[in-house]
Amino acid sequence: MGSVPFSISSPPPPPPPPPPPSEEPDEDRTNPTTALLFNPSSTFSSRRSPTAPLFSFLVLVTCLAVATAFAFAFLFFTSSSSSASARHSSISDPKIPTSSRQPTVARPLAKLARPVVILISSDGFRFGYQFKTATPNIHRLIANGTEAATGLIPVFPTLTFPNHYSIVTGLYPPYHGIINNYFVDPVSGDVFSMNSHEPKWWLGEPLWETVVNQGFNAATYFWPGSEVKKGSWTCLPKFCQKYDGSVPFERRVDTVLSYFDLPSSEIPVFITLYFEDPDHQGHEVGPDDPEITVAVARIDQMIGRLIAGLEKRGIFEDVTIILLGDHGMVGNCDQKLIFLDDLSPWIHIPRGWIQSTTPVLAIRPPPDVSPSDVVAKMNAGLSSGKVEHGNYLKMFLKQDLPTRLHYSASYRIPPIIGLVEEGYKIELKRSKRNECGGSHGYDNAFFSMRTIFISHGPQFERGRKVPSFENVEIYNVIVSILKLKGAPNNGSASFPSTILL
Repeated sequence: MGSVPFSISSPPPPPPPPPPPSEEPDEDRTNPTTALLFNPSSTFSSRRSPTAPLFSFLVLVTCLAVATAFAFAFLFFTSSSSSASARHSSISDPKIPTSSRQPTVARPLAKLARPVVILISSDGFRFGYQFKTATPNIHRLIANGTEAATGLIPVFPTLTFPNHYSIVTGLYPPYHGIINNYFVDPVSGDVFSMNSHEPKWWLGEPLWETVVNQGFNAATYFWPGSEVKKGSWTCLPKFCQKYDGSVPFERRVDTVLSYFDLPSSEIPVFITLYFEDPDHQGHEVGPDDPEITVAVARIDQMIGRLIAGLEKRGIFEDVTIILLGDHGMVGNCDQKLIFLDDLSPWIHIPRGWIQSTTPVLAIRPPPDVSPSDVVAKMNAGLSSGKVEHGNYLKMFLKQDLPTRLHYSASYRIPPIIGLVEEGYKIELKRSKRNECGGSHGYDNAFFSMRTIFISHGPQFERGRKVPSFENVEIYNVIVSILKLKGAPNNGSASFPSTILL
């Protein structure tokens, strides 16, 4: 669970752990009270009857009692108001540190022998989709669990395979090796695609391997990298499903539920579940089409099916459910295009140099061409005002990319990377196509690339909101829940204590 990176090309030291949430002082719970003052000389005449001293004494005692009662009432209601305010703040303001919230402890398991985590990915579930339609089951998890208030931050590039593997290894792409959905190894010349299951591509230690290394069962249902036989993980048919997108979502959920009908000692302690939607629809129609609404409603139905199955077995409150996505989605159309052919007055970019175009432009020129010269000439053309939409693309040597992207420490990453603005696409040459749809893969600083993080289980506080965080932190969270020893990764060892009871 440390922060030691797993490198494939003499990487720089691992990124430092993120700074802790800003400290905010607790509300001032000291509430001065004002007693009622009594001045006998102003209330009574100097000429008193024999009973006047006794009467005065009784009046004084009565006044003091009333004053004390008011003081206690004032303190009680002020304290209650402060406590309520503090509780509300811990939900509505994710910046409030854990130490200022009411102390709570993890809920004990009622039926299961040990913790179990189900990690669910809804591909391309952009943050905000959960509000597109009625999603009662997702919101049940939110209301009774912990949610990233403004979404989960993917790693760069915000693509499916790099992010799914970062989630289960806690590593940035340069360290786990999957730097894109498609790329060429510059040393061997071998090509990686989403059908590549050779272990040489997949570095680091994914969660299913961590689990089986320590003597427990793990199960995966369609998670990138899970079919790779690596270390002690052999992808046994009983617990490892080969990818087949035609398998109905219902069957996937029912298979996961069936694991809980096994003898207690055989139940997997870590289970993954993957749905292709709403990414599929997002690419076809963009993030704002009614098809997205239908897809989101269907995902909610699958969450409801899972919850119902767990409740039927009496283990819903025992099982930890983490629902997330790998990235968001943004709309783009052909009027937001940048054509590399338009740079020909400055430099010609042969097709053979280009390893990917949209949204990550990756270029590997031949050894006799200077990458810095290519970058300089391309940026000169893009900034000239003579290239259509040229100001929406900027070229970098990979070592000059913003460090927050963590996208340089691997020989697999081409030396030249272009970052395009949100919603824009890059093509080699002009064509007569006219299409609109959606894309992802952009800078992870764009809010449109954020996805969801919703968790429910014994170690997650009910109704709590936490600040957004990067998905490399999830590995350490899960091994903490499962009480396992984690492999070296880029997450912060202290992060789990900020989110778990």
